[in-house]
Amino acid sequence: MSGSWAPLVVLALLASAGNVAVDGGAPAAKVHRNHGRFTAGPWKPAHATFYGGRDGSDTRAGACGYKDTVAEGYGLQTVAVSTALFNGGSTCGACYEVRCTDNPGWCKPPSGASPAPLIVTATNLCLPNYQQPGDNGGWCNPPREHFDLTMPAFLQIAEEKAGIVPVSYRRVPCAKVGGIRYTITGNKYFNMVTVTNVGGAGDVAGLAVKGNKRNWGQVWQTGEDLTGESLTFRVMTGDHRRHTSWHVLPRDWQFGVTYQAPKNF
Repeated sequence: MSGSWAPLVVLALLASAGNVAVDGGAPAAKVHRNHGRFTAGPWKPAHATFYGGRDGSDTRAGACGYKDTVAEGYGLQTVAVSTALFNGGSTCGACYEVRCTDNPGWCKPPSGASPAPLIVTATNLCLPNYQQPGDNGGWCNPPREHFDLTMPAFLQIAEEKAGIVPVSYRRVPCAKVGGIRYTITGNKYFNMVTVTNVGGAGDVAGLAVKGNKRNWGQVWQTGEDLTGESLTFRVMTGDHRRHTSWHVLPRDWQFGVTYQAPKNF
């Protein structure tokens, strides 16, 4: 590894290892950084509905900034989460295990001794409907934690006629094939970086490349001219684990092309 960081381009979005001042005040507490691997969280109650067609149509894009979840490796095992879970887009890419519960009339019984769990990735926002109460139509209204699954995913755990079912859910590690992927769109004066195929926690809390900030979902923007530079990205997931993709973009990188790092979380 070269001792020089040029042409490494690093964003100031991630906090340094030491304490940093906030709004000119006292130094903020040092951020705790986890080591090892992301592990499953506790089970929690929620409800689930479905959207889109039986073939997953009208579910492949959305508020997380993904263009086509099937082409990008997420398939149709995806979910639009309520505002309480979406967290301003920072939950995009997170993986959840979802089980239909407490409704034997509509929950599909497990098939086999050890049925495969339903694992879905958060790729969209289920918008609130303030014209209806949260317990009767406004399923995604705050503060409800709700999962609006693609129909193919919903049909794995419940009958279509149910419409809505109680579920138990938990955050689980995202198992990915291959390394983290980066796609830059826009132009030399305004770049947008989309980060996909993130393992471990799956979500992205911070991305390091010159002058960038979150645009929406998992799309990050920078007004710096990055053309002609070999780019290195540093990703921080929501559990404060970090991974650096060294020189994943060559000097002659092109807009609209996806580049995959050799490693993942």
